[in-house]
Amino acid sequence: MNGDTIWYLILPIALILLVVAIAVFFWSVKSNQFEDLDRHGNNILFDDDQDAHHQAQSRKGHDDQSA
Repeated sequence: MNGDTIWYLILPIALILLVVAIAVFFWSVKSNQFEDLDRHGNNILFDDDQDAHHQAQSRKGHDDQSA
């Protein structure tokens, strides 16, 4: 394959990958993957102590409501 004919292979592959990436993005939005981005970070911090986790979550919700 020379430089001109390689485009006939690269362009369809690139378009297929683009369509797959867009489909995966819309699937993740539809399945609510981006709804609660803070919860997983807090789960790392409060993994062993469930009471502290619930207190921090309720305190955060209370702070958000009072602001």
